[in-house]
Amino acid sequence: MALTTRRRALTTLGAALAGTFTLSAQQASAGERQRHPSPLWRAHAHNDYDHQRPLFDALGHRFGSVEADIFLVGDQLLIGHDASELDPSRTLESLYLEPLAARVKAHHGSVYRGWRRPLQLLVDIKTEGSSTYLELDRHLRRHPHLFTRYAHGRVHPGPVTAVVSGDRAARVPMEAQSERRAFYDGRLGDLGTSAPASFIPLISDNWTQNFSWTGHGAFPDAERRKLRSITGAAHARGQQVRFWATPDSAGPARDALWSELLAAGVDYLNTDDLAGLEAFLDAHPSA
Repeated sequence: MALTTRRRALTTLGAALAGTFTLSAQQASAGERQRHPSPLWRAHAHNDYDHQRPLFDALGHRFGSVEADIFLVGDQLLIGHDASELDPSRTLESLYLEPLAARVKAHHGSVYRGWRRPLQLLVDIKTEGSSTYLELDRHLRRHPHLFTRYAHGRVHPGPVTAVVSGDRAARVPMEAQSERRAFYDGRLGDLGTSAPASFIPLISDNWTQNFSWTGHGAFPDAERRKLRSITGAAHARGQQVRFWATPDSAGPARDALWSELLAAGVDYLNTDDLAGLEAFLDAHPSA
């Protein structure tokens, strides 16, 4: 009887220890998630280079997309919004490509450790598109394992997906390539055309030129239907949707507009307010 009682006690102790171990593992896992919350894939850092720490501020706020404006000066791609503010030390290579390559190497193949989904790097060309794109292509090829690649009809995902926006003349040399490390940012006029998502994965356009609503009052039903028609058509073709020039001043109107964009399935919310969009998306976890 004493032996049986002892065995029962050991069994009970083992179960208790197992339960404690399971709880501790769950707590540790929750702690990891708290320290490394999920990236905010729908967050787009507009004019990212204007922040105190280009790229790193956006990554610190867990953004899934960043935007860099480039000017071709000689054989350098300088970062800035206007030609008057260019600085030879602020290049696409130094502010974005080299830091991304180092981060991906440190994280064993991804921008966000443990997440294989690519970060989007939207490159907005401010000088003549064809010549600037050809120089951009040369820069991207210096990092052969960093970028999502299109080759002979197939897309090969990489840690970063470069999407070319801005001057539309970039489209000509891009379409002529059978292999490239960048994709084209379409406009609403490209929606439903023969260009596939393997060339135009993103449809972007100016919100104020397509919608009158700025978040104040009710969203007109006709505009809500139009918005959902746009996202539905894009998603049916494997494309994503982004609008620029959306209201970006903190307050109820911006929150109302962002909520409607999320509800309609818009893939990227455009902002200069990194902390504001991070807080909004954290408050809407289903997004």
